[in-house]
Amino acid sequence: MLNLFLLQSLNGIQFGILLFLVAAGLTLIFGVMDLINLAHGVLYMIGAYLTAAFAAMTGSFAYGILLALPATLLIGIALEVLVFRRLYDRSHLDQVLATFGLILILNETVKIIWGSAPLSVPMPEAFSGSIQLMGNLRYPTFRILIIAAGLATALGLYLMVNHTRLGMLLRAGATHGAMVSALGVNIRRLFMIVFGLGAMLAGFAGGMVAPILSVDPGMGDSILILTFVVIVIGGVGSVRGAFVAAIIVGLVDTLGRSFGPMLLRNLLEPAAAAQMGRTVAPMLVYILMAAVLYLKPTGLFSSGGGTR
Repeated sequence: MLNLFLLQSLNGIQFGILLFLVAAGLTLIFGVMDLINLAHGVLYMIGAYLTAAFAAMTGSFAYGILLALPATLLIGIALEVLVFRRLYDRSHLDQVLATFGLILILNETVKIIWGSAPLSVPMPEAFSGSIQLMGNLRYPTFRILIIAAGLATALGLYLMVNHTRLGMLLRAGATHGAMVSALGVNIRRLFMIVFGLGAMLAGFAGGMVAPILSVDPGMGDSILILTFVVIVIGGVGSVRGAFVAAIIVGLVDTLGRSFGPMLLRNLLEPAAAAQMGRTVAPMLVYILMAAVLYLKPTGLFSSGGGTR
């Protein structure tokens, strides 16, 4: 039982890391640009498809994801220039409607290019095995790579936001955009950089998960819902909050699905416990979100209107 708990905890952390990579870009976009982007999950899907395509072309997963990152960045910048730049001064309702329409367009575009059938990305040979953690507990090497890559990305974002000139401009632009623009900073270029960075982070998450999940149209829709849960729990605009909330949500979701039915068997018949467990487990993260909003309506790490 202890080994199962540790294994599922690591799976929860790995899932949380993927949620953070998507949520970090989205919370930066909302915190700096005040833009609700429902199409952010599509960028996660595009990153996965580009990784699959480039990996097939080069025969290497490493080359595939290295090529997919700048490609996703360029796609994000193109979307910002062509579509999102026209939404900054519109209401949040207009932004929701426009980005929902963009989801439909990009999902259909992916189907036209790659078809509706799921794609698979071969596991990198160097990371195809597992390593021994303790006793007889072994864990897949590639999942450890995802955790390490996510932690390195989180550290890089922290350093960028808090210790670089770009981070200073991001924090200032989030709270005093008009003043920053008056001081000579090209606020449109700043927004373009933020959006491109957010798109690349989402594409990186999609590329990293491609070898362990099937790559299919609409794969970004389900993760987008949990991403918004992460942002609400962590606090809108807070990168630190997104990281903490993503780990919490990943653990709650994974452990709830694994151990919920087991705990219910102590109270109910096995068949009823299994059915109720499958029903209740997906609700746990939303119950958690409701509890956090009740106790702290602005989230665990409210950014106070800025980003940090």
